[in-house]
Amino acid sequence: MDLEASMRKSLESTQRTFNTIRTGRANPSLLDKISVEYYGAETPLKSLATISTPDSQTIQIQPFDGGSMGLIEKAISMSDLGLTCNNDGKVIRINIPPLTEERRKDFCKLAAKYAEEGKVALRNVRRDAIDRVKKQEKDGDLSEDQSRDEQEKVQKLTDKFIAELEKLLVTKEADILKV
Repeated sequence: MDLEASMRKSLESTQRTFNTIRTGRANPSLLDKISVEYYGAETPLKSLATISTPDSQTIQIQPFDGGSMGLIEKAISMSDLGLTCNNDGKVIRINIPPLTEERRKDFCKLAAKYAEEGKVALRNVRRDAIDRVKKQEKDGDLSEDQSRDEQEKVQKLTDKFIAELEKLLVTKEADILKV
């Protein structure tokens, strides 16, 4: 498996997780984690409705099936997002209230936690790659020098992706703290 591709996937996963953290603005990706109990199966919300943001403080949900409205409202109210739905019979609107300073700090801590989880994932990919290189050296496929060079390449790639992850974290924290 390609090392860089594995690390890229870990980075993208962390980015998607960051997108689920609320900032002061409405963003459809806030609802990415929500799944609805629909005909006995857990179904992602984005499979049941069109989600849009008509303005910076509102998320609008237009269900494909009008009968699923109550289920969608229930799933959103049961989520840990703390959002309240307004249902007019055709669409569900969610007003995104401005964040308090304390709430912004909590979300920054959450972003830092997600970033740390992303770093752990990157380090796990690095460890697996280095173990493969050491095994190749032990099997006689690589010389000691080649093995050391390969391990250095793996470390440099890991450092590069951790730096990218740090940039993502700084960007997300700035986004959260922006009033």
